[in-house]
Amino acid sequence: MLPDGSLADRVALVTGGGSGLGRAIAVELSRLGAKVAVLGRRPEPLEETVAQLAGEGFAAPADVRDHEAVARAFDAAEAALGPLTTVVNSAAGNFLVRAEDLSPNGWRAVVGIVLDGTFHCSRELGRRVIARGGANAQIVNIVASYAWTGGPGTVHSAAAKAGVVNLTRTLAVEWARHGVRVNAIAPGPVDTAETRERLWPTEEMRERVLERIPLRRFGTPEEIANACAFLVSDFAGYVTGDVLTVDGGGWLEQGMFG
Repeated sequence: MLPDGSLADRVALVTGGGSGLGRAIAVELSRLGAKVAVLGRRPEPLEETVAQLAGEGFAAPADVRDHEAVARAFDAAEAALGPLTTVVNSAAGNFLVRAEDLSPNGWRAVVGIVLDGTFHCSRELGRRVIARGGANAQIVNIVASYAWTGGPGTVHSAAAKAGVVNLTRTLAVEWARHGVRVNAIAPGPVDTAETRERLWPTEEMRERVLERIPLRRFGTPEEIANACAFLVSDFAGYVTGDVLTVDGGGWLEQGMFG
């Protein structure tokens, strides 16, 4: 856990901040001293998150798939909190489906949120930082280990998150000279209301997931938030273009004798 006040000079915007990992990350960044704006499609959950923040906060309703709406949300957040230094791209869409059963609309919805949305928000921060002449700035993208292993039943999400991993590394190189560090976190199975509903809705499926995690437990939103806070902080000042895997060893469980 980082010391109190570690992020006192950060002004962060967290997408998907109305629930789940996004809310946990927003709360932790705020606890450590950052001013935090949360972005999502529905105002009510965003306001609930803002009410839980330890310091200054702002709700910025927008759809990450709409680059013009993203720009307006960034304008509003900066008017309320000051120039943004940090973006956490946590907005996501996912559901289990066989590839042959996935509709074009389902594909577009998930890729639009995960890949397009991450690009729109990253680009918006990058353009603003570059226009200011550079700054100590950070982007953290939430991906998943199946971005490099593949994930049956998640072809839309796996493809989109693989794109985000490449986006992370490309922007890390392009924007390093402007002081922008770009990293990603690959959480393993994290037990939230959304994942219980969409990814392991039955006890049988839940146990099957747990059997493939060497630590034999799910992660918590707080653990992912702690990892994000580290990457945002100056303690990770020499880290860029990396993907931090936080999954209890799950992606390594590929052997036949485990």
